[in-house]
Amino acid sequence: MTTSELQDTASQVRRDILRMVHGCQSGHPGGSLGCTDLFVALYFQQMKINNRKGKGGHLVFNMDGKGEDLFFLSNGHISPVFYSVLARRGYFDVKELATFRKLNSRLQGHPTTHEGLPGIRIASGSLGQGLSVAIGTALAKKLNGDANLVYCLMGDGEQQEGQVWEAAQFAPNNNVDNLVAFVDVNGQQIDGSTHKVNNNRDLAAKYKAFGWRVLHMDGNDMEETVKTLRKIKRLVGKGQPIAVMMKTEMGAGVDFMMHSHKWHGVAPNDEQLAAALAQLPETLGDY
Repeated sequence: MTTSELQDTASQVRRDILRMVHGCQSGHPGGSLGCTDLFVALYFQQMKINNRKGKGGHLVFNMDGKGEDLFFLSNGHISPVFYSVLARRGYFDVKELATFRKLNSRLQGHPTTHEGLPGIRIASGSLGQGLSVAIGTALAKKLNGDANLVYCLMGDGEQQEGQVWEAAQFAPNNNVDNLVAFVDVNGQQIDGSTHKVNNNRDLAAKYKAFGWRVLHMDGNDMEETVKTLRKIKRLVGKGQPIAVMMKTEMGAGVDFMMHSHKWHGVAPNDEQLAAALAQLPETLGDY
């Protein structure tokens, strides 16, 4: 996809997020909207995935992911953006997005594996665990002679979890240089700003001190996101894992949802949904 096409796709994904959360009056729109550009750029341009289609015309999903780049969502509460991108990419029917967080749905509030939803390899949302899983997967790829990459996304509030730093210390010491970890630096968490709740201070300096190669990017600028992901491809395999401090705005794309932690886990009402959708062009067709 061109950058323009990626931007159009991101607009539709943001519409999906809002409609999904509104439909069940539950979920986490803020971080989902903020991370949309990264998900779209990864799945529609940068990641190597299996493009073979199977039953129903959907992409064939192999749990082991051999020969593919893999992505792990650690901050699983932003599942709406993950589900939308997986559906739009072709893993399952887009119409299934309407079942989000409803009884017997495969699209639970936090991703799960027991229902076999294509694209989901781990249950996530217990914050702090995703980086450890990604490291284990990256090491398995090395053992299997698989040259593909492993990507992981964490929240900045999640950096307050101790397990993150055990994993962050392990990866450089074991030359896990096929791993790319993104930190969504939006400065917000459920109880307020990260600065006030439990100040992370200089995350970039911390990762660098642990032995990571650290990059910075504006995660709400599609051109910069694409440029950074391409740069990453040139930097992997050089002895260090890569950590990307991804600056985003919670609620990006909807003016009244930005600049506050309020929309971390609140669903819009009918009037708010209409106002939000009016700011986002329908580019691929609503489900």
